[in-house]
Amino acid sequence: MPKVIRDVPTDAIETSSIGAFLTWINAKFGYSFDGWDDLYAWSITDIEDFWESVWEYFDVKSHSPFTSVLEERVMPHARWFTGATLNYAEHSLGAPEQADEVAVTAVSQTREDFTLTFAELRREVARVRAGLIDLGVKKGDRVVGYLPNQPEALVAFLAAASLGAIWASCAPEFGTQSVIDRFSQVEPTVLLAISGYMYGNKVVDRTGELTEVLAALPTLTHLVSLDYGDFTLDDDTREQFTNGAGLDHAIDVVDYAGLGATSAGTAGGAPSAELEFEPVPFDHPLFILFSSGTTGRPKAIVHSHGGILLETLKNHALHFDLGPGSQFCWFSTTAWMMWNTLVGGLVVGSSIVMIDGNPNFPDPKELWRIAANTKATLMGVAPGAIMSARKAGFNPTEEFDLSAVSQFGAAGAPLPAEGYEWVYEQFGDDVLLNVGCGGTDVCTGILQASPLTPVYSGEMSGVSLGFAASAFDASGNEVVDDLGELVITQPTPSMPVTFWGENGDARYEAAYFDKYPSIWRHGDWAKFTTGGGVVVTGRSDATLNRGGVRLGTADFYSVLDTFAEVADALVIHLEDPDGGMGELVLFVQTEDGMSFSDGLSDRIRTELKSRLSPRHTPDEVVPVTRIPLGRTGKKLEVPVKRIVQGATAESVASTGALQDPWSLDEYVEYAQARKAKVEA
Repeated sequence: MPKVIRDVPTDAIETSSIGAFLTWINAKFGYSFDGWDDLYAWSITDIEDFWESVWEYFDVKSHSPFTSVLEERVMPHARWFTGATLNYAEHSLGAPEQADEVAVTAVSQTREDFTLTFAELRREVARVRAGLIDLGVKKGDRVVGYLPNQPEALVAFLAAASLGAIWASCAPEFGTQSVIDRFSQVEPTVLLAISGYMYGNKVVDRTGELTEVLAALPTLTHLVSLDYGDFTLDDDTREQFTNGAGLDHAIDVVDYAGLGATSAGTAGGAPSAELEFEPVPFDHPLFILFSSGTTGRPKAIVHSHGGILLETLKNHALHFDLGPGSQFCWFSTTAWMMWNTLVGGLVVGSSIVMIDGNPNFPDPKELWRIAANTKATLMGVAPGAIMSARKAGFNPTEEFDLSAVSQFGAAGAPLPAEGYEWVYEQFGDDVLLNVGCGGTDVCTGILQASPLTPVYSGEMSGVSLGFAASAFDASGNEVVDDLGELVITQPTPSMPVTFWGENGDARYEAAYFDKYPSIWRHGDWAKFTTGGGVVVTGRSDATLNRGGVRLGTADFYSVLDTFAEVADALVIHLEDPDGGMGELVLFVQTEDGMSFSDGLSDRIRTELKSRLSPRHTPDEVVPVTRIPLGRTGKKLEVPVKRIVQGATAESVASTGALQDPWSLDEYVEYAQARKAKVEA
C-alpha cells in the first residue's frame, strides 16, 4: 500500500470548489456522493451528464444551444455539444464585479514589472482586436506570436480568439529552424514579435532570427513589432521588411502600440473599440500546440474553443481550486502547453502571474521569491527544482513568506518520493501537492490530485475527473500493480480536433490510436496501484526492456537523486537483437566542483542493484558534463539512444528544441568512440 503523507482534510467538501460542485451535483440529481471516489466514477460512466453539468455549473455563455452533449462514444473524432456556438475569449475577461481587480501581474527581467486589471485587460483586447481587423484578420486565419510570457502575448491570443482566428506561439529563445518548423506548417498571415530580450543579465538580440523567420513564411502579410524594454526594431530593419529586401515579398510592419488606432480612435485603447466575440462551433480551432520536435518534425495539434474551455473550467476550479481571489503562478514559456494552462486561470476568474526571464537568476530561489512577492495561492514548481532545493538544504519558508500558497503543482517529469516528503517537511499538511501528468496532446492533466484526494509519497493521487484512464499490457488487457501503457478508454472534450495540414486526421489517428483500436495510447509508461495512486516512470518509447522485463527510467533517477555528487543522469538500453539482456548505459553529470571517479561509479552500481534489482545495474557508467533536456525540462532519452545506435544528432533532435543547443555533442563523440572501438 502506498504511504499517505497527506490525508483529505475533514472540511474539504465545505472549503473547496470541488466540494461545492459535489454538493451541487447531489442536489441536482438526487445523489448522495460523499467524496472523490463517487464523483470520479460518475464522471467516467455518466459522461454526458458530467460534462453537461460542467457546462451548466460554470454558466458557459452559448450563442446558440447544443442539440446533444455527445453524439456517440467513439474515438477518435467524438463530436461534443453539437449545435452550440460560443467563444473561449468571452470567458477570460472576468465578471463585471471584477473590473477593478488585478487580472495579470507581469514579471520581467527586460522591463519594469506591472499589473493589468480585468477592465484594463478588456480594453487592451478590444484595441488589439480592432487592430487585427484593420490588418485583414478574419475567422479561420492564423495569427502567431514569437513572444515572451508577457501580457502582450495573452492580449494577442484573446484578440485573435475573439475573431475566430487561430493562435499559435513560440518562445523567442527558440532557434530559427525550430520556429520555422512550427509556423510554416500553419501558414500564418500575421506575426507578432519582439526583437530582443534580457535573460538574466544577458542581452539577447533576435533581429537576425526574426529576419530568417520572415523569409521562410511566404503567407505573412504583416509583422506586428513590439517594443520590449529597450529592444525595438530599428528603422533600417523596418525598411528592409517593408521593401521586401531579402524576402520573397514585402511585409507591412506595424507597431503593437498603434494597433486599433484607426478603429478605436486613439492608440493605447482610449477610447476603446467595441469588444465583440465571434460565435464559433464547439470544435472550431482555438489554438495550435506543437509537440517537442525532439524525435521528428513537431506535430501541429489543433485544440478547440469548446474543448479547452470546458476542460479548463473543470481542471482549474475542481483540481487547482482556483477562482476569484486566487493567484496562479507557474513559470512557463509561450511554447509550452503550461502557458495555455496559465492563461486559462482567467477563465475561472483567478489572477495570473506571467514570468519572463531566467528562472534561476539572480539565484535558484527566484521563483520562490516571485511566488512570495505576488502572494501566489497556487505555485507551479518543476520536479527538478524541488529535488535541487532539497539537495541544497534550502528552507523556503524560512526565507520567504509563502503563507498564501495552498497548492503546489508539479509536472514535466516524475517526482521521486523524497521530493514529496521534502514538500511536506517544509510546508506541512496545509498545502496540497498536486503532481500531474498530461501534456500538449490534451492540454491538461490526465493524472493529478484534487482537494478531495489524499497525497501518496512517490505516487500521483489518481486520475483527473472525466478521464477514463488506466494501464494496458501489450495485448490490450488492463493491468494493476504492474507497468503498462497509459491509455484513455472514453472520449473527453479536450482531445485534439485533428493535426493541422495535409492528412491531419490520419496523422492524428496514427499518433494515438495505432496500437489499441479506438483506445487513446498516451505514450507514457504507468503503474496504477491497488492503493489508488499512479506512478509514471517515463515515456513508453524510452522504457528499458532487459531480457523481457520492463524497467522505468524514473526508478533509476530516484536512486541517483540520493547521491550528493550527482547533479543529473540519463539512462538508455541498447537491445540485444538475439533477445539477450542487451546493454544498459548510464550517463552521469556531477555537481559543480565534484569530480567523477571509479569509486562513484562502483557505489552507483551497488546502490542500483540493492535498491532496485540486479537488472538495474548499468553495464557502463559514463561521465558527461551535461544532460540534454527539451524545452519543457524532459530528458532526451530516445534521441540519445538513437545517437548511440548511429543516428546523427540533426536527425533525432532540432537544436532549437533543446535547452542547450550543444548538449548532444558529447553523446555524438561517445557514439563515435564506441563505434571506433567496435570496428577496431
